[in-house]
Amino acid sequence: MKPAAFAYLKPENLAEALRFVADNADDGKLLAGGQSLVPAMNFRLARPETLIDITGLEALQGVEEHADALSIGALTRHATFHKPVSDGALGRLLVKVVGHIAHYPIRQRGTFGGSLSHADPAAEWCLVATTLNATMRLESSGGARDVPASDFFRGSFTTALEPNEILTRITIPKLPDGTGTGFVEFARRKGDFALAMALTALHLEGGAIRSARVGLGGVADRALRMDAIEAALVGQPATPETFATAGQMARDQISPRGDIHGSAEYRRDLAGALLERALAQAAEEARGAAPT
Repeated sequence: MKPAAFAYLKPENLAEALRFVADNADDGKLLAGGQSLVPAMNFRLARPETLIDITGLEALQGVEEHADALSIGALTRHATFHKPVSDGALGRLLVKVVGHIAHYPIRQRGTFGGSLSHADPAAEWCLVATTLNATMRLESSGGARDVPASDFFRGSFTTALEPNEILTRITIPKLPDGTGTGFVEFARRKGDFALAMALTALHLEGGAIRSARVGLGGVADRALRMDAIEAALVGQPATPETFATAGQMARDQISPRGDIHGSAEYRRDLAGALLERALAQAAEEARGAAPT
């Protein structure tokens, strides 16, 4: 099938894009990477009357490194992260994650901010943003506001973005030196959306866990940061027994839905197993990253 008829606008700068969005708030759609929107339009699941093509806006592209954070333009392509964009744990983590996103051609077109705005519960960047407490810069013709990831994602394919706003930049705090990270997901075929995924970051001191970040994706209507598991891990030895306990906590705390790809019980058990693996991966890296 082909999309229904639509008007096409291509702004030359961000100010013009914000004006176009405001003028077409009721029936317009932004085109960034187009890897989700265009197929939906072709199947006529989405029928915007106006398409606003922001793909060429240079102000929304690229990664800026600051002392304590990475600032990522919303139109930065997934493929940018095939190589580390910064030294340290965060740069390494983004490389681990990006290889799981769809397929190579899609990573050349899809965008970081487009994925976050689409808010698929099984999207890898949504899990990164949630677990690492990213901040979203939302801009409109009336001004800008910063929204933490915990408030940005409202549910499946639902965010805090207002119809007259554009997600322009994402800020992710850096992880402390010596942090190890882990990312594991399971999909039926490589490139498919994950049935479950786990993201972890551990900082060790003397073999014990000094700080922890734990997130799960694909098991709820949005990515989950597992605060209770993080708290339980602190002070514990970084051992398989500790990680097994954390995996069981995850199984007890989540309530995934079953579907044609797997029952709720299967997804629950899968998430726990993936978390154990991601914790082990993070601990191994942390031991190698710790100063000698």
